Amino acid sequence: MSGVALHGAPLRAPSPPRGGGSLQARPLRARSGVTVAVLALASLTATAALAQGASPGGVTGLPGLDALLPPGNGAASGRILQLVALLTVLSLAPGLLVMVTSFTRFAVAFSFLRSGLGLQSTPANMFLVSLSLFMTFYVMAPTFDRAWTEGVKPLQENRIGEEEAFAKIVEPFREFMTQHVRPKDLQTFSDLASRNFPKAEQGEKVDLRILIPAFMISELRRGFEIGFLIVLPFLVIDIIVSTIVMSMGMMMLPPTVISLPFKVLFFILIDGWNLLVSGLVRSFF
Repeated sequence: MSGVALHGAPLRAPSPPRGGGSLQARPLRARSGVTVAVLALASLTATAALAQGASPGGVTGLPGLDALLPPGNGAASGRILQLVALLTVLSLAPGLLVMVTSFTRFAVAFSFLRSGLGLQSTPANMFLVSLSLFMTFYVMAPTFDRAWTEGVKPLQENRIGEEEAFAKIVEPFREFMTQHVRPKDLQTFSDLASRNFPKAEQGEKVDLRILIPAFMISELRRGFEIGFLIVLPFLVIDIIVSTIVMSMGMMMLPPTVISLPFKVLFFILIDGWNLLVSGLVRSFF
């Protein structure tokens, strides 16, 4: 019977003694608790060191927030306001470029040139806008340099405040617009705004809310005047070609098909781009 029991019963591994698993887990738990305590102590030490270094009399050598900012009016709130103002100006840059610079006159003149030639997409809009933009930078270079030297640079160096910097930045553009605005347009907007804005006395500066729209209307007028002078010779070529085509009895042939090569050839022979760009630049000086 004992032999049957020995051969028939399955063999089993000896079970571990009670409490053996807990004896192995206890050292692991103790080690993890010691690690957490060391990390907490290290973080508290680092926080205290940073706080002591950020203080004026810190001994760790770490600079505080006040030491990072340059001396003057460069407080943290002032820097934040400057950043917000810069982002606002950048978002309004296309509108400001059209309102207070010579961009309008160049853009209108180049648009009339393309219409006078009878070309729908040549030169491309990107080329005309880029050319107008760089010609604007060329004409407005003295104004930009003065605004940078008198307003933006001293503000960055904390030699003047935001309010004084704004006045010095605007002043060169105000003088440019005052020099090129038509007195009639300025008087019109002054009369329209007499109920809402105080009228400027003799020798006082004109409000920008009156000067800017008057300057834009003046630039549109001058742009259309230059556009008329650009289109006039091309119109003469169209009239001559259409008269010849009609006299020859070619009623079904559009005159623009024949006049287009002659207009392009005429513009090339007179060196039209040089004459147009030089004339537009000289109109500001």
